[in-house]
Amino acid sequence: MKLTDKVAIVTGGAKGIGMEIAKAFAAEGATVIAADMGTMQYQADNVEYYHLNVTDVEGCKAFYDYVCEKYGKIDILVNNAGIVKDSMTRKMTDEQWDAVINVNLKGVFNLTRYVGPQMEQIGKGSIINISSVVGVFGNIGQANYAASKAGIIGLTMTWAKEFARKGAAIRVNAIAPGYVLTDILKTVPEELLQSFAKMTMLGRLGQPEEIAQVALFLASDDSSYITGQTINVNGGMRL
Repeated sequence: MKLTDKVAIVTGGAKGIGMEIAKAFAAEGATVIAADMGTMQYQADNVEYYHLNVTDVEGCKAFYDYVCEKYGKIDILVNNAGIVKDSMTRKMTDEQWDAVINVNLKGVFNLTRYVGPQMEQIGKGSIINISSVVGVFGNIGQANYAASKAGIIGLTMTWAKEFARKGAAIRVNAIAPGYVLTDILKTVPEELLQSFAKMTMLGRLGQPEEIAQVALFLASDDSSYITGQTINVNGGMRL
């Protein structure tokens, strides 16, 4: 029970990678608030659903106030909510660009701007930002997504310095998953999935549970001397 008595927020926690992170945290004793706009695809002990649009600044503040009032503190924040709106750059619309940046990048800022200072007050905490292999290597047709996920890596390194500068034991790290078999990827043609698998040293795609286990490591005291890092969980991807 590595997370006993911990209070954790997981955005995008209703399905996919966020769902597996929430379930893993709850199984290790945490009280988890899964914040999402979608419908929960599971039930788990100690997991509470909260309807949240991370682009809504006032909504994020209200959510933060709700969690602090109900549970008294926030020990762990996982910024996982994200969307894709792919297009070649010459065809990408302002709506596609703005939507992805607002959810994937500003949405991360909108919650952390409140949770980080709260962790400074209690003297400790772990913030885990979900980036992407695309934020590390880039990808054709995903300029907006790549920019947002690369930006998350910059925020991670900045916050690792900023929130710990007065001595609080706050760790901020990022996870950059490779191609993981979530619902979105399951809509991709099988031959394309096979080509993705061949890009990896391990010759296969990832599972959401494998990302969740890395998040659990970063949330727990097992990673007590790790901060400001981006952990690539991609099977040894070669692009």
